[in-house]
Amino acid sequence: MANSTVLTGTHSPGGDEKQTNPQRNGTKRGRAGNSARGSDFSELSRRMSEAGLLRRRPLYYTVRFTAVGLALAGSVAAFLVLGDSWSQLFVAAALAVVFGQLGLAAHDLAHRQVFSRRRPGEIGGLVVADVLLGMSYGWWMNKHTRHHANPNHENKDPDVAPDIIVWSRRQARQAKGPARFIGKHQAALFFPLLTLEGLNLSVSSFKALRSPSMKRPVLEGTLLLAHFAVYFGGLFTLLSPGKALAFIAVHQGLFGLYLGSVFAPNHKGMPMIEEGTELDFLRRQVLTSRNVDGGVLTDVFMGGLNYQIEHHLFPSMPTPALAKAQVITERYCAELGIPYCRSGLVASHRTALRHLRQVGEPLRAAGR
Repeated sequence: MANSTVLTGTHSPGGDEKQTNPQRNGTKRGRAGNSARGSDFSELSRRMSEAGLLRRRPLYYTVRFTAVGLALAGSVAAFLVLGDSWSQLFVAAALAVVFGQLGLAAHDLAHRQVFSRRRPGEIGGLVVADVLLGMSYGWWMNKHTRHHANPNHENKDPDVAPDIIVWSRRQARQAKGPARFIGKHQAALFFPLLTLEGLNLSVSSFKALRSPSMKRPVLEGTLLLAHFAVYFGGLFTLLSPGKALAFIAVHQGLFGLYLGSVFAPNHKGMPMIEEGTELDFLRRQVLTSRNVDGGVLTDVFMGGLNYQIEHHLFPSMPTPALAKAQVITERYCAELGIPYCRSGLVASHRTALRHLRQVGEPLRAAGR
């Protein structure tokens, strides 16, 4: 089956986006025959290894995690010093950014970017995710692993499973209940809905404790309860009920908005893969992902996830190596004629919102 027939919502870059080699979904290749496809990724992997980009970077992560730890300690200290004051809302906003950075740290630990051995990464992930964030590490790992295996696959990627938001016209036509109303206006509601993402992560974490796929439900349940006991206990002990609730709203709302703003630009608005599609690993990852261009601030804000194509191809590659990997990957895709999409942060969000508006059209048409 030709690649050009198996992707839905094929991406057409806007004026603010750059797509290298815009051939038909990579069907024009630098070497002949299907037998060569299995070696396409192997060759790219060899080039990355020769460039030394797969080596661990302990100094980088020591500095980065120390900085995040100091920011967390500073936020807690400010919370204790300010006491029962409305100024605590500024602390809540700062803590939302710190929590976002903790989430990115947990992500790197989960992908074994920090430690080559699994156990240290798991211990670090449990501490950062469950204890500090109040999010189940085991639940998130299971969900994120399935996403990496089949990005933007309608039936296999949990990140595009229909819920209150629909990601394809087919999902829109099958939507029921609140999803039908939200789907009509989901482009306008997308960012407001992101403010609930922090709450969603916590609720989903507790729900997952009953799942057979959870390896350590008792341990993770205990860690989650400890997190929220300290979180709510500290807030309602030091602050009046009204201020405590306002703190939670600002903190969790901005935390969800931050995480959503980091993860949404990477795949939303890129081609969706339907059941029965046959794509090799290289094309499955490149064709469904988008890199976000920017400078150092973008790298820090997105924790390296702005190099989404390279991250999906090499999940264990340390964050500081991704920028150099981008140059190699884009050049290699040019050799094979595989489209390689890049965009600015604002333009990527604009594309994602345009996609949400387009796939919600069947619901708007049905309501006319």
